[in-house]
Amino acid sequence: QTTYTDKGEKVPLGDFLLMKIYCLQQAASYYCNKLGFEPLAYLGLETGHREVVSHAVKQGNVSLDAEYMEDHKSHGSNTKGFHTCTNIYPPSQKARERGAVIVKEPHTMEDKYGKVRLAVLQTYGDTTHTFVERTGYTGLFLPGFHPPLFKDALLDKPPCGKLAFIDHIVGNQPDNEMVPVVEWYQKNLLFHSFWSLDDKQLQTEFSALCSIVVANNEKTVRMPINEPAMGKRRSQTQEYVEYYGGPGVQHIAMKTSDISTAELNILVDYDNNGYLLQSFTKPIQDRPSVFLEVILRHNHQGFGTGNFKSLFQAIEADQHARGNLTVLTSNGVSNI
Repeated sequence: QTTYTDKGEKVPLGDFLLMKIYCLQQAASYYCNKLGFEPLAYLGLETGHREVVSHAVKQGNVSLDAEYMEDHKSHGSNTKGFHTCTNIYPPSQKARERGAVIVKEPHTMEDKYGKVRLAVLQTYGDTTHTFVERTGYTGLFLPGFHPPLFKDALLDKPPCGKLAFIDHIVGNQPDNEMVPVVEWYQKNLLFHSFWSLDDKQLQTEFSALCSIVVANNEKTVRMPINEPAMGKRRSQTQEYVEYYGGPGVQHIAMKTSDISTAELNILVDYDNNGYLLQSFTKPIQDRPSVFLEVILRHNHQGFGTGNFKSLFQAIEADQHARGNLTVLTSNGVSNI
């Protein structure tokens, strides 16, 4: 029987995602024009910050912070980290005691609107997990941010995607690295294994993968952790790891109340209790790495098992067009 302690400490909903982007203004415009986000806040030279440039956009409770990246050769534009809203000191201190690497010690950012405290942990690869404490802060986003300076004159009103909040964030790992990452979340953040599938359930004619979903006690922070499984050809997970340059965030799923408004090409999965509707974008950057998902849940807490084959086949068609659906040797190496 699973106890409350086994399920870990309570951590509220995700706060925002930090994305490292080479072309910031263009990226912010893409999210507003294509997905219905609205400019939220800006930080840069004009606000007195000479080392960081950042554009924050928002829709519903989904906030994305696009920050300029100088070294775009390693990973390309990517999702650098995810932030959860909580009292930062207990979870960060306990994570340290359990062996987690603290990238940035608990620290305070402050402006005339109040204080925000943050602590940054290293997770898989170069990805980070940040605890954010906003108690009493009344500013737009974070201390130092100002109202957006740049408005798209051609976009009077963004298209409405009806995105409500981040449903889950998927992390892709190299071969045999899925379980260690799952164990990291179980040990350091007291997450629990919420859902899992192996290569017998997640396969097509050509490729396969394994996945374990970790979640906090409230299931408000859910993260599928994937790794490739042996197949006839290079899997989407292998392609991601090779082009991204290691483990990282593969896709971000955002929950909507009206998927017919948000997207087309809808996939349907269901069980005896309810149903799940999903739609996926192609990669949103030049590399075949990060993409987005829009999801609608009706009394269904799964992750679209019945949709995986259709999704994988669509991704494999794109892999083939890129010349990356290559045959694997007996030791799992791709002939590319």
